[in-house]
Amino acid sequence: MKIVSIKIKNYRMFKNIHIRNIPPFCVIIGANGTGKSTLFDIFGFLRDALKNNIRQALQIRGGYREIITRGQEQEDIEIELQFPMKILDTERLVTYQIIIGQNNNRPVIKREILRYKRGEHGKPFHFLDFQLGQGYAITNEEDFSKLDKELDREEQQLESNDILAIKGLGQFQRFKAATAFRSLIENWHVSDFHISEARGSKEISYAEHLSPTGDNIATVAQYIYQQYPTIFQQILEKMKQRVPGISSVEAKETEDGRLILRFQDQAFKDPFIDRYVSDGTMKMFAYLILLFDPNPHPLLCVEEPENQLYPTLLKELAEEFAHYSDRGGSGICF
Repeated sequence: MKIVSIKIKNYRMFKNIHIRNIPPFCVIIGANGTGKSTLFDIFGFLRDALKNNIRQALQIRGGYREIITRGQEQEDIEIELQFPMKILDTERLVTYQIIIGQNNNRPVIKREILRYKRGEHGKPFHFLDFQLGQGYAITNEEDFSKLDKELDREEQQLESNDILAIKGLGQFQRFKAATAFRSLIENWHVSDFHISEARGSKEISYAEHLSPTGDNIATVAQYIYQQYPTIFQQILEKMKQRVPGISSVEAKETEDGRLILRFQDQAFKDPFIDRYVSDGTMKMFAYLILLFDPNPHPLLCVEEPENQLYPTLLKELAEEFAHYSDRGGSGICF
């Protein structure tokens, strides 16, 4: 599932912006202060809102006053995403729209809509429509033999008007589009990789995907090595090609029950622990773990991927991102 359009109103510096025809692999380039990080934050904001609620998602970003565009304090924040979705073997363009405002100085969801066309012609039909915590969802949206007025509407009252309707309804398979969009938000990945957090020994745990900060890289490397040895071997081959001297990488369990990454340099007998390898080596290994994920994220965002990497490696890294998008995920780089 890929996002093909983003429309934003009154979110920080974006007073009114509409990005159309987003390709599977998209690179956004701009000067400092032009809104690249803000665009990234839209995805993080929606994920935080789904995990908790709108109020908390705003609060960790400084509150409503810090998010609303300067001079637009009396207006609402609007976010609209479009993504193609196959329903009964027919691909349809689904639109999700959320309008956020204030009521007695408390953030509320004024409107939340999920819509798409049922037929080749006509206006998009609202399969989910909520206002201030109350609304309806269509339970038989795949029954295209029925007229719009004959569809079954299930009225719902949310616990609060700052909770996303897709948070609850998206758990039930009878709400197809809501379930798909909830899954999209839950599984997209906004990378905020910190080399310092990736280094050092970690407690043994379980993880299948690299975390945004990369602090579980040893755990994920061990998981891929054990469950997908062929993929892990591909990662090692890429490391050998791009980092001179590196012959192997392993996640080693220590005697005190912790996990640490060790890098073998051909010039030395004993491997180095991750604390003593370069920032670029750590970052390249992290990107390969991310891009060779056996189950790619529907949306992968990476900000300034070129940092700490030698310039000649960027072309190959771009090719890896393009290949990632071909495998089913979307990639956005700044």
